[in-house]
Amino acid sequence: MGAKNGVKEEPTSSDDEVPLASRKRKKLVPKGEPQSEGSESEAAVNGNSGEDSDYKNSDDDVPLSKRKAESDSDDEIPLASRKRKGGSQKIKKQTKYDSSDEENVPKKKKIKKEPETNNKKVVKRTIVPPKGEAKPGKKPKKEKEPDIPIWKWWLEDKLPEGQKWRSLSHSGPAFPEPYERLPGHIKFKYDGKVFQLSERTEENMSFFAKMLDHDYTTKVVFRKNFFDDLRKLMTQEEREVLKKLELCDFSAMHQYYLEEAAKRKNRTKEEKEELKVKNKAIADVYGLCKVDGHIQKVGNFRIEPPGLFRGRGDHPKQGKIKLRTPPESIIINIGKGETAPKCPEGHKWKAVQHDNKVTWLACWKENVLGNFKYVMLNPTSKLKGEKDHAKYETARNLKNCVEKIRENYRSDFQSKEMMVRQRAVALYFIDKLALRAGNEKDDDEADTVGCCSLRVEHIKLHEKWEDKEFVVEFDFLGKDSIRYQNWVAVNKRVYKNLKIFVKDKEPGDDLFDRLNTSKMNEYLGTLMDGLTAKVFRTYNASWTLQQQLQEQTDSKSDLPNLVLTYNRANRAVAVLCNHQRAAPKTFDKQMENLGNQKDAKKEDVAKQKGVYKEAKNYYRHHRNNDKAKKRYEIEKRKLERLQEALLKLQVKETDKAENKTIALGTSKLNYLDPRITVAWTKRFTVPIEKVYNKTQREKFLWAIEMATADFEW
Repeated sequence: MGAKNGVKEEPTSSDDEVPLASRKRKKLVPKGEPQSEGSESEAAVNGNSGEDSDYKNSDDDVPLSKRKAESDSDDEIPLASRKRKGGSQKIKKQTKYDSSDEENVPKKKKIKKEPETNNKKVVKRTIVPPKGEAKPGKKPKKEKEPDIPIWKWWLEDKLPEGQKWRSLSHSGPAFPEPYERLPGHIKFKYDGKVFQLSERTEENMSFFAKMLDHDYTTKVVFRKNFFDDLRKLMTQEEREVLKKLELCDFSAMHQYYLEEAAKRKNRTKEEKEELKVKNKAIADVYGLCKVDGHIQKVGNFRIEPPGLFRGRGDHPKQGKIKLRTPPESIIINIGKGETAPKCPEGHKWKAVQHDNKVTWLACWKENVLGNFKYVMLNPTSKLKGEKDHAKYETARNLKNCVEKIRENYRSDFQSKEMMVRQRAVALYFIDKLALRAGNEKDDDEADTVGCCSLRVEHIKLHEKWEDKEFVVEFDFLGKDSIRYQNWVAVNKRVYKNLKIFVKDKEPGDDLFDRLNTSKMNEYLGTLMDGLTAKVFRTYNASWTLQQQLQEQTDSKSDLPNLVLTYNRANRAVAVLCNHQRAAPKTFDKQMENLGNQKDAKKEDVAKQKGVYKEAKNYYRHHRNNDKAKKRYEIEKRKLERLQEALLKLQVKETDKAENKTIALGTSKLNYLDPRITVAWTKRFTVPIEKVYNKTQREKFLWAIEMATADFEW
């Protein structure tokens, strides 16, 4: 899991992904370790954490006030801001009809003649701004970023087995800005006395000072880890004086950083534009590369700045100092014959290699967890697309042999060999509950588990639970310290085996003490080429989505309800995979706003019904009156638009309430074959934008192009 604003880790499954200069250190990148799956937190953007973390999941967490209106109808637009149809014609006030008086039908407004001065007409002149400039009172149009030409790699011949690219060139990673020392009037005090810090110590102390009002800085483990690391980085003179964190006074530093944060928040429009231009210039250099002659986006080209490690949950290494990454620790990977990226002045790269069997552009080892970090291509790239396509094809192939595998593990419930029994029960859980396999953890890692690493304390057995028999209660921390709590009625033989597995064991003992992830994946590989425990999770997620869509979709539904149907199917998958999230802080406010909007729209509908009824009655008595007919049709259309807008708000309210603590984006990005979604949208004429945001559409362009309406997973 990569830390915030850094590059994400991508554990490898073979020596091919380990840098040539570091392959002897196999223990750092275990062979056979599965690729990291998408983060349940969905908090990582630009390579923060989790697979494909460049993508934020849909706009579930976007405040309602900032969202783009979903309706195309004028009813969602304030009257004062509506585009006037028919030139400068003003919006007319509603006129009530009197069925006995035809003169009440609205008439065309007479055009006033222009006043004349000295027998000459006064000509109203409109000042037309120069080309490229915005009209007075109007916001300038946002410049559209030039789109990178689409590379339809799926139509090309495949490269030889194992080869990822023919040519590769890039500009290397972008380094964070150097540290700027505090102004002279900002003083650090120790035990009440001003103490002059060295630049390195001051920088490391600034990380803690910035977080002074955060809960982390009150945690014993966080404080201890920080100060232990800080002491190692101090000068000898500083170590002799600064011996206790409790005596360090960071208040002046903290106040300074609060003021700086306020300044950044209140930047002027010009300052924001200047920063935007600066960031774009950096992205234009480091955010693009060339693969086989095609321009591709780089996913996480910025090297993570130094700071304090937080981790997920109560991570034992929280508070440790993440050091600044020097060029001397970075390995560059480019094509043969290409010019190596320019290294910062006075430095040199650790190594430059030309390995076309790996997909990363640069890599290094971070100091806190000792993991390799990589600069990878953006999820919209060919290399990521090919990997996704292969992943979903493997999961799709599992459906051809999954029933045979299920028969095998059911028969193994009664095996005389205890390891085989444990493997059968674990595989039953992986298949039925979409549990992750889990990997063995070191003592200094967060205590998260998967199926194969469950302990006795993580389950409780109930012969009867409410109206069910043979129930297993699960309660443990999964990936990213997300709690998994579930009550599941299981096969009777599974229940009996679990009673045997827990007998005479302590709560901290392994439930499957004769099994681990490597043994499980090794066995699965004999059943189907490329099959691992992770493939079951992808298979069950995609299969569930297709089944839910088939069962719930009503072809006669309108668009809002079709989108609700899709989100409910997606929700079923998120629940299966335990993709939880904390309820957004603004959730109650958003629901209140939606309720107010809905009530206001109901009033509009009620009023419009009265106006429509009057227009209808009048037209009934004056069938030959064209004006009456036109008015009736206008009021009818307006009522329909208002009713449609009300329906959208009602559906949106239901959707938001149901998904309060469910993260829909993770499964959409990492577990659901996009071809299922694309085929469904084409089959029921649902615009793809209604279920995929822009970044998701870019990532799954291959699926949008490939899948037809009759695609069956």
